[in-house]
Amino acid sequence: MANYDSNNIFAKILRDEIPSKKVLETDYALAFHDINPQAPVHVLVIPKGPYVSMDDFSSKASSEEIVGLWRAVGETAIRLGLAKGGYR
Repeated sequence: MANYDSNNIFAKILRDEIPSKKVLETDYALAFHDINPQAPVHVLVIPKGPYVSMDDFSSKASSEEIVGLWRAVGETAIRLGLAKGGYR
């Protein structure tokens, strides 16, 4: 498994060193609009912890972090009006 790079683009976004158009921020996750959208609504939801992949996250994150990330996904969909029509 790769080591976490604290200077990766997502870490910089989390530290507000790179600006983002935030949709939702919680203790465990940040949701923001992609700067190069591939769909009419393209939002990324990332965990705030130092994880290098979803495999790393799912194996190392606490239960609170995992629940917090998935709740942020759901809340983001609700805020953007996507919950009823579906999203991925």
